[in-house]
Amino acid sequence: MLFYGTELASPLMLGTAQYPSPEILADSVRAADAGLVTVSLRRESAGARAGQAFWSLIRDLGTPVLPNTAGCHTVKEAVTTAHMAREVFETDWVKLEVIGESDTLQPDVFGLVEAARILSSEGFKVFPYTTEDLVVAERLLAAGCEVLMPWGAPIGSGKGLNNVFGLRALRAHFPDVPLVVDAGIGLPSHATQALELGYDAVLINTAVAKAGDPVAMARAFRLAVEAGRLARIADPMEARDMAAPSTPLLGKPALS
Repeated sequence: MLFYGTELASPLMLGTAQYPSPEILADSVRAADAGLVTVSLRRESAGARAGQAFWSLIRDLGTPVLPNTAGCHTVKEAVTTAHMAREVFETDWVKLEVIGESDTLQPDVFGLVEAARILSSEGFKVFPYTTEDLVVAERLLAAGCEVLMPWGAPIGSGKGLNNVFGLRALRAHFPDVPLVVDAGIGLPSHATQALELGYDAVLINTAVAKAGDPVAMARAFRLAVEAGRLARIADPMEARDMAAPSTPLLGKPALS
């Protein structure tokens, strides 16, 4: 699947926050064989030595970068952050977040659509962090987005895919739109499930960064997305309500 005309090497997108050390972050990105990494502008303090070192580390990895507007709660804040990110990271790709509720970090979908419209008109390639709502999805596509990033569950919760019905409906309604499950994935099995549903990628951060062994967990997620993608391509069987014998009855001996 192409994301704004670009094919990623892997359906696994990896966040870069909360790792125990820069070395573990770098090793985790390599172990995940990530298709891209997300980076918050807030990690880059203008002129700060720590920020410059972090950006140098990310560049040295050679993995495509998707800046995000994490922590923004208003349209103005998100748009301004996107403009700054474009200058710092030298890309017009941006993961757009406009947070509307502090406890769940649920997107403000009204502000999200407005910010997406503004940024798209200014040449940004917007990856919106959204809900699985079909109407919101329509509005975002009309605003210029060519990718949708619905949440699986609240950010950092690790609950997996809370609304499988909604995510499946989104995939069915927009078969040609690149879809990424973003937020809430806690286990490799959750990532496999998302790919099996037909999603094109998953974005993981906390589940890897906060694992006891982030590098091993990154490797596990790499294998999980590969399994999910292959299972989808293989055209899995339909679920049944009743049992069906796996051994054919034809030729069964008649015992008397």
